[in-house]
Amino acid sequence: MSSSPITAVIDELAGQIPDRASSPGSVTDSEWTGLREALAQVPDPRRRRGVRYPFAVILTIVVCAMLSGARSFAAIGEWVADLPADTRAGLGLTGRIPGPVTIWRVLVRVDRVALEAAVGAWIRARLDAVDTAAHQPPQRRRRVRRVLAVDGKAMRATRHGTHPVHLLGVLDHTRGVVLAQVDVDEKTNEIPLFSTALDQIPDLTDVLITVDAMHAQTAHADYLHARGAHLLVTVKRNQPTVHTRLKTLPWKDVPVGHTTTGRGHGRIETRTLKAVTVPAGLGFPHAAQAIQITRTSRPISKNKKKTEGKRRQRRETVYAICTLPAEDALPAELATWIRGHWSIEVRLHWVRDVTLGEDLHQARTGSGPQVMAALRNLVISLLRFAGFTNIARALRHHARHPDQAITLVTSTNTTLQ
Repeated sequence: MSSSPITAVIDELAGQIPDRASSPGSVTDSEWTGLREALAQVPDPRRRRGVRYPFAVILTIVVCAMLSGARSFAAIGEWVADLPADTRAGLGLTGRIPGPVTIWRVLVRVDRVALEAAVGAWIRARLDAVDTAAHQPPQRRRRVRRVLAVDGKAMRATRHGTHPVHLLGVLDHTRGVVLAQVDVDEKTNEIPLFSTALDQIPDLTDVLITVDAMHAQTAHADYLHARGAHLLVTVKRNQPTVHTRLKTLPWKDVPVGHTTTGRGHGRIETRTLKAVTVPAGLGFPHAAQAIQITRTSRPISKNKKKTEGKRRQRRETVYAICTLPAEDALPAELATWIRGHWSIEVRLHWVRDVTLGEDLHQARTGSGPQVMAALRNLVISLLRFAGFTNIARALRHHARHPDQAITLVTSTNTTLQ
């Protein structure tokens, strides 16, 4: 399924409608203390001689500035300079103020692996606390499964530099927060980094991992099976043997398990899903279900002349494999998870590219690109944990109220709006 930017625009506009999800959620003192401690655990890349500003303080003000809409090193420095003296003192800055060049020099030397590990560990701990607090009502028998999407993203601003940056991230379907991220070296691709990214998550028991056709690898299925996790992967012609076996299954004899119809982007689209239990001879390890998704779309137009000479209807068939048995993955759930995989495009890649200006950022020196990407993930996660459904709207709000951006990072006060 293609990930159109229009989808992201609609989702962002939908978030402007007031609802309960737009109000901040409650947090505890230990959780916010854990964030400060996580930033403090990142090694200081500077020499001890001549240090004027605590390293953790610099990271904190960068996050606060980015929460207020600052996109560049210059904007971050200007945001700090505009703060009242007493506010800066509360952040740990007394005396001279670090300028944009100082902030740039520090960030491009940060250990990106240590920063990503610290940020990811805090996000995972916060997510576990949120999921534990949001216990299910007694009458609900079916457990909600945690589903994670794994997908890569190239940083376009670095593609003309010496070292183009490509990042592989792990996104939680429900919360829209990044649990792990690794750098994909330009001499390799995402496939060997799949296990490296998921190794950052200590417990994957009963977790479902959704991936695109690139990751239809038997080694991935074996890795997840060893960790007690499951795989949901689309299969295309990059795996010709498995794809042929899926295509030649007797789908005509399989009843439709789930159907949905939607209107948008100038067309009406109907999606039907069929799922069938497969034998061990499918050729893909631990496969439990084979899935066929058929998408049929036709344009919406009151003026018939606009559609004359064009295809009135488009039909596309996609196949997938799931290692969950039928009793643990109903057709409706499979349909939701398959469509939900592309939330990583809309809820992460689009937000970082457009809302947070990643495609326009010219950081190419040292570890600057990866560091800024990790901090953008942290900003997105902070806002989503606080209950904001529209990131652009949240940034505009904190631009008008910088004190609330600071509170979101450093205080237990949850009255942010």
